[in-house]
Amino acid sequence: MKKRTVELVVVSDTHLGTYGCQAKELLNYLNSIKPKTLILNGDIIDIWQFRKRYFPKAHLKVIKKIISFASKGTEVIYITGNHDEMLRKFSDTTMGNFKLVDKLVLELDGKKAWFFHGDIFDVSIQNAKWLAKLGGWGYDMLILLNQFINWFLVRMGKEKFSLSKKIKNSVKKAVKYINDFEDVASELAVKNKYNYVVCGHIHQPQMREYKNKNGSCYYLNSGDWIENLTSLEYHNKEWKLIHYESESMEVFADTNEEVEDLKIDPEALQASFMMNQIITPLKKP
Repeated sequence: MKKRTVELVVVSDTHLGTYGCQAKELLNYLNSIKPKTLILNGDIIDIWQFRKRYFPKAHLKVIKKIISFASKGTEVIYITGNHDEMLRKFSDTTMGNFKLVDKLVLELDGKKAWFFHGDIFDVSIQNAKWLAKLGGWGYDMLILLNQFINWFLVRMGKEKFSLSKKIKNSVKKAVKYINDFEDVASELAVKNKYNYVVCGHIHQPQMREYKNKNGSCYYLNSGDWIENLTSLEYHNKEWKLIHYESESMEVFADTNEEVEDLKIDPEALQASFMMNQIITPLKKP
């Protein structure tokens, strides 16, 4: 199957380095596209929960694929999130086609798009970081348990079940938090005259129009690669929310490129150096 050429792709909340990350599926998706611009909208490498003993080959291949994109002309923009906030000390760094920023504004066919991760709205992160980290660890364990349960369900011929989605949808405070997050982001976008506001953080894929007395905008959230396996794509003046489960991307599973040319490509060397700067400190005892 031929790879799709896409003007802009937004991926967030992959949480590489955790048990919940669906790296193989993410790699299949990345192998299915040829993006002109790739925006990594936060929580790509989960530094909060990074384990020296756990960084599987599939996770490393995702990083190699990102470097490969940059080496072949794709503009790769890494926007920092809360789980990779350590990278904020490198903000506004550019190496070849690879950029690291905290937020981003782009003009798309005459319309302004505002990109940021979204953790700035999270009071628990700003005022009680230890509690947020504990919640992240608990979420990771919940996902691991869920994978174990789903393994049995699939063997029994039944559909997979999401524990965290069930919990989120049944807890009124969780539902209110998601709604408040979307409304606050959209309200700020309208106030600043942005046509689109694009976030991650809450692992809730969404595309919807927001209106108030001051104007309107489109709120978009790229979801995550733990449960929802979703991304956003912009092409031919149109946004699409891509769901991995509804696409035939498994055919790209055997086309994982080893990116051997990185040793001689200057652009790739620069991007590779940046990613090594990110990964190496985490592996030290």
